[in-house]
Amino acid sequence: MVRISPIALFQLLLVSTSLGNSCIRRGRGSIILEEHWVSTEESKSITSATIPYGQTIEEFQLNIADIHNQRLQTMDDNHIDYMVLSYGSPGIQGISDPEKALATATEINNRMAGLISNNTQRFGVFAALPMHNASLASQELRRAVTELGFVGAMIHDYQQSGPDNGTLYYDRAGYDEFWKTVSELDIPVYFHPRLNTPALSGPIYKDAPWLRGAIQEFAVTLSNHILRLCVNGVFDRFPDVKIIVGHMGERLSSDLYRIERTLRAQLTPGLPMQQKLSWYWQRNIYETTSGDFTTPLFRFHRQQLGISRMLFSVDYPFEPIGEASEWLESLSEILSVGELYALRRGNAMKLLKLKEC
Repeated sequence: MVRISPIALFQLLLVSTSLGNSCIRRGRGSIILEEHWVSTEESKSITSATIPYGQTIEEFQLNIADIHNQRLQTMDDNHIDYMVLSYGSPGIQGISDPEKALATATEINNRMAGLISNNTQRFGVFAALPMHNASLASQELRRAVTELGFVGAMIHDYQQSGPDNGTLYYDRAGYDEFWKTVSELDIPVYFHPRLNTPALSGPIYKDAPWLRGAIQEFAVTLSNHILRLCVNGVFDRFPDVKIIVGHMGERLSSDLYRIERTLRAQLTPGLPMQQKLSWYWQRNIYETTSGDFTTPLFRFHRQQLGISRMLFSVDYPFEPIGEASEWLESLSEILSVGELYALRRGNAMKLLKLKEC
């Protein structure tokens, strides 16, 4: 059990009151959702293999641990009004021990709430969750949303668990309590990729380590998890659940036709999903532009899904805010004023239930 001192409880009460009464500043600036943070202590363990091209290790370590200095200044320079912060990948999903995972999630959520409490007009938080147990995950999510004022949750794909680092996926019936809580709270859950455990990555990437991470591994693994949620009926059992998938839908929404066409043949054997895959993308799934600033692909996704299912995001500090914002502005050549506003701000305000001051 996580013990909190009376002083800490009082501090959390002040934080929750501040966050609960917060609003974002009025305007037409962007809202971005897939933006990462880790503590200064954790940033020191980052190696050159994980930093983006063009940044030194020292620059990246400073950027990912900072909130109110160069991060905020870069937001101002690029007309970004509001950023949702998330604990960096693999986060709590990389902790196999359930007790340690719960304690760490509680600590991280409290810490992030405190870090933004003096500027909630510019920053929000997606909760970090321990996903070993649906009941405990539900309790921490409810606390983060109702007491800390968080706007949703970010889960870094599957939860590794146990001494052998086994994998837990959330399409199982045992996670129905969690999805029920998500529905009741009416908040989105952002599904973000992670590096695989050695047991999963070894057979696939041992002889091709260059394909690990964002090049191939992230999209392959996370897209499988998203498809599991669909085919095993999570959205049929909980039709009000909303999830967000980054990186232009982790390639799934680029291939809806082929996936749906092939799944049709499995309806007779007892496929749990009751609708076409595209049906869920129109009602339960949103996608963001994070790390994928290419106009031809954006055009296709806009045609496939409609602008109402798309959200602007960056993937900072793995991607530069300036480059992403410049690309966003270039979309004025193909989007109406209303569509561009929806992408950069309006859709996120509606999804996260944000209010303007």
